[in-house]
Amino acid sequence: MLSLQFIRENTDRVKRDVLLRNTTAPIDRILQLDEERRKLLGEVERLRAERNVASKAIGASKDGAERDARIAEMREVGDTIAALDAKLKAVDEELEQKLYEVPNILAADVPKGPDEQSNVVIETVGDLPKFPFQPRPHWELGERLGGIDFQRGVKMSGTRFFVLRGAIAGLHRALIQFFLAEHIRAGFTECYLPDMLTEASLYAAGQLPKFRDNLYHDDEEDYFFIPTAEVPFVNLYRDEIIPPGTLPMHLVAHTPCFRREKMSAGRDVRGIKRVHQFEKVEMFSYCEPEQSEAEFERLVARARSLPELLGIPYRVVQLCSGDVGFSATKTYDIEIWAPGQGEWMEVSSVSNCLDFQARRANIRYRPGPDAPTRYPHLLNGSGMPPGRVMIGVLENYQREDGSIEVPEVLQPYVGFDVIRPA
Repeated sequence: MLSLQFIRENTDRVKRDVLLRNTTAPIDRILQLDEERRKLLGEVERLRAERNVASKAIGASKDGAERDARIAEMREVGDTIAALDAKLKAVDEELEQKLYEVPNILAADVPKGPDEQSNVVIETVGDLPKFPFQPRPHWELGERLGGIDFQRGVKMSGTRFFVLRGAIAGLHRALIQFFLAEHIRAGFTECYLPDMLTEASLYAAGQLPKFRDNLYHDDEEDYFFIPTAEVPFVNLYRDEIIPPGTLPMHLVAHTPCFRREKMSAGRDVRGIKRVHQFEKVEMFSYCEPEQSEAEFERLVARARSLPELLGIPYRVVQLCSGDVGFSATKTYDIEIWAPGQGEWMEVSSVSNCLDFQARRANIRYRPGPDAPTRYPHLLNGSGMPPGRVMIGVLENYQREDGSIEVPEVLQPYVGFDVIRPA
């Protein structure tokens, strides 16, 4: 959340960034409510001061008739204050809701553009594989291997669901273990997080109100199923003051993720790229503002290291203004090459959210024992989704006979070096 003071003092920048994001936000209404709120506060404070002075005069008055008249007059002032307080409460509530609708500011180096077509490739690493045969997409490979069962997934749950079996299921699990081991080795602390959260938690992380239609919700218990571990990580220290000497914190978790995918209707309908339920290993950092940029680079480096270790070609893409997420000030995507589909596929988004989520979640930290509190910066990065990375393994390591060579770094986690057709 942007502070009201920041919006008031940087109105042109905030409006510009909203336009660059190719979206809308009620900035004029916020400023109108802010002005109304300040006028109401001023009037309430004036009347309360008047009532305090009058109360002292009433207590000192010897004239009964005058005292009764002043008491009646102050009763009317009290009714006016109560009415103004009610108006002020309504203004405060609307103002809070409107502030929730304003996205984060954009970093100065974010490229301008309306959508993903304007994203900028920063670097491409690794040579694209050449095959002496026509490489197959993962959905064909998975079915030939007897490891991806789309038919039964659809029978049980509908479109965009699937079943993994045998060595393919083992490969999926191995990738999770591999990702966690690599991040823990790099100093990240593993966490086990709730998969269902309250509405307040979704507001704190910036998922609500904007993305309500893309979330799964249990109406009876009023729980939201998490779209990513980023959301519980934001709420880990909600309404708390983090003590001195704690930051930076580097956290990692493996969770299921649930998304309706309404916002991507018609895209990537084949295979397991875009589904309603998937797994993901997520990295998260809490840090002081001065550490923010270094932490961003750290998360990007962690994300890059995984396809490098797996021997899969990848590229680093900076998202343009129209594609940067609501809570982020800047984002780099890591995309791996999927030769069976002949396309680059996103497997990680690393975002710096500055203090935007910390303000929404009322998270503060104390730099020193006697220092005033500050808002920390919060950063997140996919580290990574095993399903999508598994696509990269299957398509990049396929052989002409339909078998899959298992990357050397994964072999200790799966216990075999080749996946053969059933």
